[in-house]
Amino acid sequence: MWVLMYVFSYSVSPAATSDKAEWRLLPTVVFQEFTSEERCKAAKSALEGSLQDAGARLRSGLEDLKSIGKADPAQIIIAYNVACLPK
Repeated sequence: MWVLMYVFSYSVSPAATSDKAEWRLLPTVVFQEFTSEERCKAAKSALEGSLQDAGARLRSGLEDLKSIGKADPAQIIIAYNVACLPK
């Protein structure tokens, strides 16, 4: 038995928004069991690709806002870790 575990969090500082408060998502931890290492690694690869793609789209949108002086992508922190662990 294998367990896919991923941790995801983000933070947006006030400098990146018109809001004066910092937005912070406390780490979310998710576990999913798999019957084989191969299935776990396939899910891990798909999840990492999805998270990387979402982060890239977010940064691209923020770059567009930065060009008109409305946001700064440097003020955004997105963190995640994905691992397959034997149970």
